[in-house]
Amino acid sequence: MTNPTTPNAAAAIADAGANIHWQRNLAVCMFGSFTTIIAMTLLLPFLPLYVEQLGVKDHAAIVQWSGAAYGATFFSAALVAPLWGRLADRYGRKPMLIRASLGMAVAMALIGIAGNVWQLVGLRLLAGLLGGYASGSMVLVATQTPKARTGWALGTMSSAIMAGNLVGPLVGGVLPPLIGIRATFFAAGAMIFIAFLATAFLIREEKKTPAASTQRHDTADVGWAAVPDKRPLVAMLFTGMLLMLANMSIEPIITVYVATLVEDPNRVTMMAGLVMSAAALGSILSASRLGKLADRVGHWNVIVGCLAVSAVLLVPQAFVTSGWQLVVLRFLMGLSLGGLLPCIASVIRHNVPERVAGNMLGYSTSAQYTGQVAGPLLGGFVGGHVGMRAVFLGTCVLMAAGAGWNWLAKRR
Repeated sequence: MTNPTTPNAAAAIADAGANIHWQRNLAVCMFGSFTTIIAMTLLLPFLPLYVEQLGVKDHAAIVQWSGAAYGATFFSAALVAPLWGRLADRYGRKPMLIRASLGMAVAMALIGIAGNVWQLVGLRLLAGLLGGYASGSMVLVATQTPKARTGWALGTMSSAIMAGNLVGPLVGGVLPPLIGIRATFFAAGAMIFIAFLATAFLIREEKKTPAASTQRHDTADVGWAAVPDKRPLVAMLFTGMLLMLANMSIEPIITVYVATLVEDPNRVTMMAGLVMSAAALGSILSASRLGKLADRVGHWNVIVGCLAVSAVLLVPQAFVTSGWQLVVLRFLMGLSLGGLLPCIASVIRHNVPERVAGNMLGYSTSAQYTGQVAGPLLGGFVGGHVGMRAVFLGTCVLMAAGAGWNWLAKRR
């Protein structure tokens, strides 16, 4: 006899707008996002050395070119994220992941053979234009997972992305002394190529075939015009930008701030590294758990709670008296911020039509990149002109405002 529960379960998943292969898709997307984020961030420890190898000798110029090369990828990625999201809605999410992984693999290998600093910056721009694997994975997971499990799945994805951000600089500190800087880029390209193969052969995307009337409606309403109530979407774009701004605002001042807390100058860089890593580690540990909690109590509730707790934790960070106090507070803040990315994606998915979900999640990615660029700029300006404590307190006010706005948006 056949088991009648199996087709019933499959039908239930299909009715929920999900893919019966969603767990395997999730595993492949986690691996691909982890590897591509490592490749994006591993050059942080040795980027100034590579710039110097490419012929730049003046110290100030090395710093400026390093900043331009690092930020170039995120700048170009922010510009094209909505475009890739729209193409994903039209042609499928899996083709976009294949494009991103293959493009990133080629770009990373080309960076390893750059002949001058202009080529380095140009290739970093190219990596951002061709990339977007992590954001594309969020779109695929958000639209192919059962809605009741969306928060948990996206939280698990966020953990993989945060882990890539944490491991990338560590790999970049270990590999170049062993195999050389250029070979490190070749190794990163090879690792992403493995992700490309896994994406091409293991991911299964179930494409929906809407009725003719729905297709006629799709051609009339695309992009923003297809979203009936734009308030939840705008709130999530603002929240995503706030999340990255809060994470990145202390980056320009962290070493200087730690130097005021640590007596031994030789321990400043080590303590600064711990402070930077603490928030990412906290987010890795909490993302899937907060995503699962959001599936039970509501995504809006978790967003408001995370923003409020983060605002409270920023106040004591401005008045710490030792480096370890700052490490603990940043870890706790990472725990609270870990639930935001999965909840943002979940709210967007639940409040926009399926046919434009990728496009809208692309706008969300652009907003997050905007916060990633604006955070260090604002933090450096405020820290230099007003004071380092003002960076924490100003970020606290922004997070509290975000919590209030999301609370009002939830009530409406």
